[in-house]
Amino acid sequence: MTALPPAAGSARTGRARSAPERLLSVLAVFDHAHPALCLTDISRRAGLSLTTAHRLVGALTAWGALERDGSGLYHVGLRLWELAALAPRGPALRQIALPYLEDLYEATHENVQLAVRDGDEVVYTEWLSGRSAVGVHIRVGARWPLHATGVGLALLAHGEPRFQEEYCAGPLASYTPYTVTDGARLRRVLAEVRRTGVAVSARQVTEDALSVAAAVHGPGRAVSAAVSVVVPYADARVAELVPAVRLAARGISRALGWRP
Repeated sequence: MTALPPAAGSARTGRARSAPERLLSVLAVFDHAHPALCLTDISRRAGLSLTTAHRLVGALTAWGALERDGSGLYHVGLRLWELAALAPRGPALRQIALPYLEDLYEATHENVQLAVRDGDEVVYTEWLSGRSAVGVHIRVGARWPLHATGVGLALLAHGEPRFQEEYCAGPLASYTPYTVTDGARLRRVLAEVRRTGVAVSARQVTEDALSVAAAVHGPGRAVSAAVSVVVPYADARVAELVPAVRLAARGISRALGWRP
């Protein structure tokens, strides 16, 4: 679910990229599938000449945004991690939510997740691994479409009405025979999430998993994130999971300044 580097869009339009765009295109080539790259690969994936890539990589390495290991491969540097720690929806949110996530884990001993919305995708900011062998294709920083996960459904259900309509009208990716890919059905699912306060996603990403999620509110009524627990579908006891997930979401919401 990683976005294409800016080079792809610029190549199609024929527009010359600015210096900041070229610099960002170097950072955009790194993702979970490509955490370490040589200079030639960076140049190719960013759509830059080798000379330009060498100059930009050198500047980013000197600043600390990139690091070069003994074999000559480049990795994302710690300087970017330091900056990311200041993001209110990243590590800062994680720090506030972690005690409640740990309580949810202790109550269930299953996979516990915290996620935020970025456009039409959900981004996972924390994941506590449970005892079950349920197939969870999640890591911190991973992205999935909103309609395919419990946290995504919880976030989408509380999004702006116009955004919901546009999302439901668009193409909906399928991962299993149970993934919701019909816009009308998705609208009904979102209405049920708003009615009950929880989202239940069964076998949408993998056929052995079920997720129960609830939205996390910040100050006012704004939805800041979503929390979920993921369990094996065959043994799922949704009625027992719902109160625990609701309690965790409510605790995080209060810690963020929400008042009912």
